[in-house]
Amino acid sequence: MGDNRTNGSVGTPAGRDTGPRCIGIFGPFGSGKTSLLEALLARTGAISRQGAVTAGNTVGDAAPEARAHSMSVELNMAETEYLGDRFVFLDCPGSIDFLGETAGVLAGIDLAVVVAEADEKKVAALQVILKQLEDRGIPRILFLNKIDKASMRLRDVLAMLQPASAVPLVMRQIPIWKDGIATGFIDLALERGYVYREHAASQVIEIPDEAMAREVEARFSMLETLADHDDVLMESLLEDIAPERDRVFDDIGSELRDGLICPVLFGSAEHGNGIGRLMKALRHDAPGIAETRARLGLSEDGGTLVQVLKTVHTLHAGKLSLARLICGTLSDADTLTRPDGEPVRISGFYKLMGQQANKRGPAQAGDTVGLGKLDGVRTGDTLGATASAPQLAPLVMPPPVLGLAVSPSERRDEVKLSAALAKLAEEDPALVVTQSQDSGETRIEGQGEMHLRVALERLTGKYGLTVETADSTIPYRETIRGSTSVRARHKKQSGGHGQFGDVAIDIRPMPRGEGFVFNDTITGGVIPKQYIASVRAGVEEALRTGTLGFPTVDIAVTLTDGSYHSVDSSDQAFRMAAIQAMREGLPQCKPVLLEPIHHVTIACPSDATARINAIVSSRRGQLLGFDARPGWAGWDEVQALMPETEIGGLIVELRSATAGVATYVSRFDHLSELTGKPAEAVLARHGRQAA
Repeated sequence: MGDNRTNGSVGTPAGRDTGPRCIGIFGPFGSGKTSLLEALLARTGAISRQGAVTAGNTVGDAAPEARAHSMSVELNMAETEYLGDRFVFLDCPGSIDFLGETAGVLAGIDLAVVVAEADEKKVAALQVILKQLEDRGIPRILFLNKIDKASMRLRDVLAMLQPASAVPLVMRQIPIWKDGIATGFIDLALERGYVYREHAASQVIEIPDEAMAREVEARFSMLETLADHDDVLMESLLEDIAPERDRVFDDIGSELRDGLICPVLFGSAEHGNGIGRLMKALRHDAPGIAETRARLGLSEDGGTLVQVLKTVHTLHAGKLSLARLICGTLSDADTLTRPDGEPVRISGFYKLMGQQANKRGPAQAGDTVGLGKLDGVRTGDTLGATASAPQLAPLVMPPPVLGLAVSPSERRDEVKLSAALAKLAEEDPALVVTQSQDSGETRIEGQGEMHLRVALERLTGKYGLTVETADSTIPYRETIRGSTSVRARHKKQSGGHGQFGDVAIDIRPMPRGEGFVFNDTITGGVIPKQYIASVRAGVEEALRTGTLGFPTVDIAVTLTDGSYHSVDSSDQAFRMAAIQAMREGLPQCKPVLLEPIHHVTIACPSDATARINAIVSSRRGQLLGFDARPGWAGWDEVQALMPETEIGGLIVELRSATAGVATYVSRFDHLSELTGKPAEAVLARHGRQAA
């Protein structure tokens, strides 16, 4: 499939110094990203035959978890050459559960190919992806996939997708239809027709007469959009003068690289249609490493600079850091400097292709390579020759939305589980591993149900661990409504020195959120000062497990009186006396259960806000209102107060109501009394009864 630009078909396009290019492939779940990667590799000769996702023989999605779920669950890399230019493609998962996989990639790519399809239900997911790219200023091409299954006019499809993009979606092609099927396309810049051939280059044809009027109209619309940023082109259109073809090509490329437009190409990745046209566009129009450096605010003479895009722990090569060389050159055994100033030595230099890692030679600026065993280096780090290297994109992960408590089925595997979880979290920074101080549980938290499921599958499949899971323990508390005074004496005689401690205390409630206060009004030395601290220690110990079985908060205890024995009194005796006094007094103070309440901010498409409000209300949530989501056209933020126990599976219901795109952020707000049947149910689960 020819292009016939004056800048040539072989060599550097348009005279630009591009170098090896790194292209990210993005798109909503199920849009066909992995199939597109496979088609690109087959068309450029990197693989001998195009595989299929359904057959489980693609370069991407080769991990067992990806094959099991027929979806991308991690970043996949593949390298190829096309007409003398080198390209690395990074295929990113489309599910919002795995968007954390894409965060590290954004700092190192030259351009994004965003795969979409004519599905109204996926427009919001497309917007989530485009917003990520727009916020970073990354140039992007939209590849409208599955054109062979399209039932809408292309113009209508673009009108449907346009709200997802902050810049104009500009058609580069229009389809040639025959009996309702797209059999080829017309290139609007070249003004030339092509007919598809299965898994082969398209064949040049004359533009069909019946498509000529559509071509003229679509081309003029494309030129009008380009002319918004080119006064010379605007003059040509106003004077009805046909613009030079090279000027049209130059405008498309420059406005793409400047982020002013998003060109739209289409095809069928499954059948290899439209792949050659896409590769031509990437070769001629995608920025090179020099232009990416300029976008990142870097100079070429700033010394060696490496951006870490992804961390992988392999069974054979150990830890690998997938990295883009932004400036300079790099070889095996070179030393780089971590962000904390510590030097690290490269031990292994690899070219990655799907799940395979093969040794390779030195790298130049623009190369994407696997670097072996960089201790202490994390995804998102920028490494340099010195400690003064700028950090291009410190990794910021969205807060987790779902958690589970995990434990090994065999106690002897506790250390092994801890090490495996540390590796999983290093590979996937969106996976958070925590240790609960209250319950002692090990928790994994992530971006959704599938995210956690895949993590558990990796523990079993990759690390040979069998684990048990449970819902995370809710940190209930209890407090008191009433006051009391109580006296307790701890006395024990068993030969030799005995034990004697005698305390009188007042117990009263404190306002919510005030915590614990201890005072003493001891006078006349009835209790020596050295024992008062022991009384406080005993009170605090008793509060750790109150009458209902939970830590007691918002309470004031005053030591008012007591007595001691000159021989038998001790710190231990007064501590035990205080514990006894609290255990006798707390049940008299009308104990009540407290549950944690969180402030929740839910982000969702505006057309789903009513459904989200209903979900919140059904989960004992208190709606505080909603407003437009800042910076997001067509999205709302719903504010609510919700019990923590109701948040556990909230994300599953939110995603179900929003075609998989809603998310939320929560933070602890306050403790609230829980009474009646809900309280009885909590106490029954913990083997307790209401006081």
